[in-house]
Amino acid sequence: MRLAVGLLLASLALQSWAGAQRYEPLSASVQAALQAAVSDRATPEPRFASIEERIDWLAEMSRRLERRMPDRAQRIEFLKAVRYEAQRAGLDPQLVLALIQVESGFRKYAVSSAGARGYMQVMPFWVGLIGSPDQNLFHLRTNLRFGCTILRHYLDIENGDLFRALGRYNGSLGRAEYPNMVRTAWEKRWYWVPPQSTEAAALQ
Repeated sequence: MRLAVGLLLASLALQSWAGAQRYEPLSASVQAALQAAVSDRATPEPRFASIEERIDWLAEMSRRLERRMPDRAQRIEFLKAVRYEAQRAGLDPQLVLALIQVESGFRKYAVSSAGARGYMQVMPFWVGLIGSPDQNLFHLRTNLRFGCTILRHYLDIENGDLFRALGRYNGSLGRAEYPNMVRTAWEKRWYWVPPQSTEAAALQ
């Protein structure tokens, strides 16, 4: 009984922070730019400064994600997609991981009470606004592509103000709880700095 109550409370807590982006009319130029941003079909290949950084980042992020995503192959595919889509949108991949943690708890098929879907809790109206009917928000890369594009759009609207951009993303603009939760998860759970290479250390 206690376990069931705990699970119910956890579910309610998760739903209370799930995304609920609000529909706002877009200018033709902004709509066209966002449509282009979600339409690219190139093979996702994230950028790393070196093979050592690639190995270190994937290993460290995989370790941190293991409890929530036990299958290693799934974790690596997920992390590579997150890094690619975050970089493509000009976002820190670790910030995106923090947002996903708060929004969906890394649940691929999460659906909020407002109807937001997937890892990044994207509202379905975005597909009609800037996407195409064949795009499924439960598909890993589609969800990440839309989520990262939307967050980048909100950052641009807010002139780089992350606090306000996160508030827009969650539909809680002006309230501190959600932005603070994402920043805390980013700084305490997902923050990562590449270890100094042996070559660079030798030059110092």
